Amino acid sequence: MNEVVIYHNPRCSKSREALAWLRERGIEPRVVLYMEQGLEVAEVRGLLQRLGIGARELLRSSESAYRERGLADAALSETSLLRAICEEPRLLQRPLVLCGEHGVIARPAERAADVLA
Repeated sequence: MNEVVIYHNPRCSKSREALAWLRERGIEPRVVLYMEQGLEVAEVRGLLQRLGIGARELLRSSESAYRERGLADAALSETSLLRAICEEPRLLQRPLVLCGEHGVIARPAERAADVLA
């Protein structure tokens, strides 16, 4: 099996659930603590490619930073949205589980199975 990677925020219950779900199945993923390490635009572009989604789908619209930055504006470019995610990592949907060339937003945790097959 390819390396399994989880973009994890230990303060998020959904992220903790996904990590536990993987470990319960004997999978010890490489854990990316993106809130501590930060994110680069190129890295987030790579995530989008593996997830098969656009930047807007990767945004947590419930975060106060989403409203404060006016990110609901449909005129914002993909690059602007990527920069916002990098500047405010809490805007990143989580948890992200990646394996090989594919990935999912593992909400609920069982969605991780989609990339492990």
